[in-house]
Amino acid sequence: MKLCIAAICGGYSSEKVISHKSIGTILDHLDEDLFDAYKVEITENSWTCFYGDQAYPINKNNFGVDELNIRFEFAYIMIHGTPGEDGKLQAYFDMMNIPYAGCSQMMSTLTFDKWACNNLLSSFGIKCALSVLVRPGESYDTHMIVEKLGLPIFVKPNDGGSSFGVSKVRSEGEIPQAIDKAMNEGSNAILESFIDGYEITIGAFKNNEGVQVLPITQILTDNDFFDYAAKYDGDSSEITPADIPEKDAERARKIVKEVYQLLGLDGIVRIDFIVSEGVPYLIEINTVPGFSPASIVPQQLRADGRTIRETLTEIIQLAHSPK
Repeated sequence: MKLCIAAICGGYSSEKVISHKSIGTILDHLDEDLFDAYKVEITENSWTCFYGDQAYPINKNNFGVDELNIRFEFAYIMIHGTPGEDGKLQAYFDMMNIPYAGCSQMMSTLTFDKWACNNLLSSFGIKCALSVLVRPGESYDTHMIVEKLGLPIFVKPNDGGSSFGVSKVRSEGEIPQAIDKAMNEGSNAILESFIDGYEITIGAFKNNEGVQVLPITQILTDNDFFDYAAKYDGDSSEITPADIPEKDAERARKIVKEVYQLLGLDGIVRIDFIVSEGVPYLIEINTVPGFSPASIVPQQLRADGRTIRETLTEIIQLAHSPK
């Protein structure tokens, strides 16, 4: 019997655009001999399964499609942002006793909160940027922020991705507007110190042989930083494998494996770094990284001699196996 899989996209944030591209890649590469996969879109107003040219409502009481007599046995979550990357869907599937690909509810919630996650990792000796968290309605002192973080400062949603709502500010006077911009895309704003170095990102996943760290990608862009246009509109060069000193690469790979095991992560994750004077500074952990044709993890899988199909099969079979 084939495993009945819900390939889930959509979401509530601006990242839904990327989610729809990512789920297309997943559906194109799932092994049809092993899996029956259906596209499922979750929005703020509806849960919908697409079959052929028709759309059918999802019964949330059994996570199935009554009209098609389908009960999903597995979920492949490809929602970037809420509710797929922040633990909400994971908690639902845990209650429904339906296995899923990716991190647990607890780790999804933690890693989605950049400020909390990076402060926790810092307590274990992982180098991260200095940061300040600003919540809605809280007063803040821009002078104190600059004293702590220096200039320039990156301001971003604490619980967002794909560079939506991110600003690089060079003067104290720009901070309030940047905070407002970040809060339009997330619930809180995180302000981080600028680290002078080069940017790399590393994917990793777990199979029956343990944690697999993928080849490193170096990000090069003429834009001010790796913003949305650099990520998705071709305004960047992504070099995989990265042409960086092997000593730097080995340090970064070691941190990725350490963090993956320390936090008990699962499925495919991607961890972003700035390397400054040979020291990798962890910027953020993406537990549902982009999987569109323009995304980085598929590039890294190819560079590692792995196919997307084989990798997805390994991840699904491990997640679906009895614990």
